[in-house]
Amino acid sequence: MLPEVESQVAEASRVSKQLPIIYLARHGETAWTVTGQHTGRTDLALTEAGERNARRVRARLKGLTFAKVFTSPLQPAVRTCELAGFGAVTEVDDDLVEWDYGEYEGLTTAEIRAKNPAWQLFRDGCPGGESPKQAAARADRVVSRVRAVQGDVLLFSSGHFIRVIGCPLDWYRIRGERQVLHVEHSQSERVELRTRSLPAGDPAVERHSSCDFLRWS
Repeated sequence: MLPEVESQVAEASRVSKQLPIIYLARHGETAWTVTGQHTGRTDLALTEAGERNARRVRARLKGLTFAKVFTSPLQPAVRTCELAGFGAVTEVDDDLVEWDYGEYEGLTTAEIRAKNPAWQLFRDGCPGGESPKQAAARADRVVSRVRAVQGDVLLFSSGHFIRVIGCPLDWYRIRGERQVLHVEHSQSERVELRTRSLPAGDPAVERHSSCDFLRWS
């Protein structure tokens, strides 16, 4: 191994031992997940498939211990948290709600781009909803609270806001229909972020790493 690579690995190991790990759990499927509609503040129940997927999170987190568990107040995240076995210990954090899509709430990406062909959420935000800076400010508040916890933390939230927590917005680049994330910013100094892959269809339980390139579908 090259000396500079050895140095990077050693530094990553040192940071890993010092920082808590955030596990990010995306809520299970809803009706609008199936149709591809943007679901920000619309409070939908999980589908039957969403409830089945949420129960599988319990098995995937088996053996892990969390000092704190936080969830979005919206029912998809709350229900996923309950079915994963953490309902009795979780705390609601209003900052974990999904991105506020404003005028784009309930629309598909195709419908939005029919009006605004160049639209990109992480660059443009949503009219009548949140800008990228506003979403990032919420993510920073979440990370600040997590940083104060002595031990690993599990968060239940929604897809786009999980991406904001895991990566600074100015690192987002769009490749086709995928966002490619390079996790490297000030939050990497405060918490360790790692990755874990799950089969398609499961709620995404993610552990992000400050050294990784992550692809999100």
